[in-house]
Amino acid sequence: VQLQASGGGLAQDGGSLTLSCKASGIRIVFNRMAWYRQAPGKQRELVADITSGGFTNYTDPVKGRFTISRSNAKNTVFLQMNSLKPEDTARYYCNGYFSDWAWGQGTLVTVSS
Repeated sequence: VQLQASGGGLAQDGGSLTLSCKASGIRIVFNRMAWYRQAPGKQRELVADITSGGFTNYTDPVKGRFTISRSNAKNTVFLQMNSLKPEDTARYYCNGYFSDWAWGQGTLVTVSS
């Protein structure tokens, strides 16, 4: 399984970014998928997840600002991030929900104040 995240970059406080994660080596249609992030000096944390049926869950700090979605046809998971804050600065990864798949490189998001 390979997971290629993209879409990160530099955003201003209050700005928006959309992340994409293309999976290869597996069809994710039946998998619960998730976005995680790791800020400098901190542990990786779960940000949002989406079930195969499209039900979503979010960690409290991003509720109302981030939206996770998926395209099974494209084998891709997305994370729309609005109203970005400097504390959202981190490297973002997608993976199966608490799966044992290998981690990809992630994509770096930097939010300036």
